[in-house]
Amino acid sequence: MRMVDLIEKKRDGLALTKEEIDFIISGYTNGDIPDYQMSAFAMAIFFQDMTADERAYLTMAMAESGDQIDLSGIEGVKVDKHSTGGVGDKTTIALAPLVASVGVPVAKMSGRGLGHTGGTIDKLESIAGFNVEIPTERFLELVNKNKLAVVGQTANLTPADKKLYGLRDVTATVNSIPLIASSIMSKKIASGANAIVLDVKTGSGAFMKELEQSKELAEAMVEIGNNLGRQTMAVISDMNQPLGWAVGNALEVKEAIDMLRGEGPDDLRELCLTLGSHMVFLAKQATSVADARQKLEEAISSGKALDTLKTFISAQNGDPSVVDNPQLLPTAQFQIEVKAEENGHVASIVADRIGTAAMVLGAGRATKESDIDLSVGIVLKKKMGESVQAGETLAILHANKEDVQEVIDRVIKAYHISPDPVAKPTLIYEEIH
Repeated sequence: MRMVDLIEKKRDGLALTKEEIDFIISGYTNGDIPDYQMSAFAMAIFFQDMTADERAYLTMAMAESGDQIDLSGIEGVKVDKHSTGGVGDKTTIALAPLVASVGVPVAKMSGRGLGHTGGTIDKLESIAGFNVEIPTERFLELVNKNKLAVVGQTANLTPADKKLYGLRDVTATVNSIPLIASSIMSKKIASGANAIVLDVKTGSGAFMKELEQSKELAEAMVEIGNNLGRQTMAVISDMNQPLGWAVGNALEVKEAIDMLRGEGPDDLRELCLTLGSHMVFLAKQATSVADARQKLEEAISSGKALDTLKTFISAQNGDPSVVDNPQLLPTAQFQIEVKAEENGHVASIVADRIGTAAMVLGAGRATKESDIDLSVGIVLKKKMGESVQAGETLAILHANKEDVQEVIDRVIKAYHISPDPVAKPTLIYEEIH
């Protein structure tokens, strides 16, 4: 088999076999196939697309290129959740203990953030003592015992995807549905779950800005998962404004705690209940999605979900008292109000601009080596559809420096105020099965 022949075959719109795709991915991973040939192959996919079978073969080949996590030692159906990312997306921190509290095993591998704020692991590490560096045996033991544990991704998870992603970034082939879908799903397959619930974001703060694009990606990933024997479904949710009120690591942890207490923002609660209902149903812990939702709502109102969060934190050496006393989380030195400059109604909040503003405060990483300040961030006081008066507070900056005029300007520019009333946005657009 020669790589040049396979590039030519894909260039001409023909479908590749499993053996051919395995040859390409293994050869590229071990260095036998050079970057320039893989670049040509990625561009051929960009223009010619891939069949459903090809996408499944590519995903599995990348999953098999490195470590695969064996979760067979955990009792029950293991369901994983993946979000395509956004601003203020603290869903996992609330959702994982919520779902675990009704008997669904959640064995979660998460990463650190590169961008607006830290990733799930960074956020959890704002809890004093919390440790994600635990051996596999202990990880499995905790999930069996408490139904929940979170660890960092292994360095050798889907190395083919890491190499290919770096190449796509510099060859203008990032925006390809088969390449995006196989990249995401290869990590989910390698992580060992039996079933997968996907939260595909759409809007100004999402990777996919347009609903049709988001739907196409969701359908591609669901098809891949189902073709590879994992029960998979997707929810397309709104990211035309940040999720919830808080953007920033410790601030988002506090908001997740509030949500499990039965408080917190309506959109975060609704998204967690929607995603969680499907996770519980796929795990066969409910007779229907509606039954699953009722179980989750009862877990919140009874305090069971909050107790599961405390147990989870304690089991990974964190301080569980933060659940009852969130003021123990890292706190910024200054709280600075951002005031509205005109009367009207909030027509839109450009989520990316809020995320960038939080990053300027220190909540995110510009590079992998950057330090992040877990205490800083932004708490929104006005969301889309709400009325606002000039001089009213739009947001509060949590900062460790007083000179934040640049951040204030960014937040004001993120808000678009209309003189006319504006409807609140849709949160859940569609479910893909």
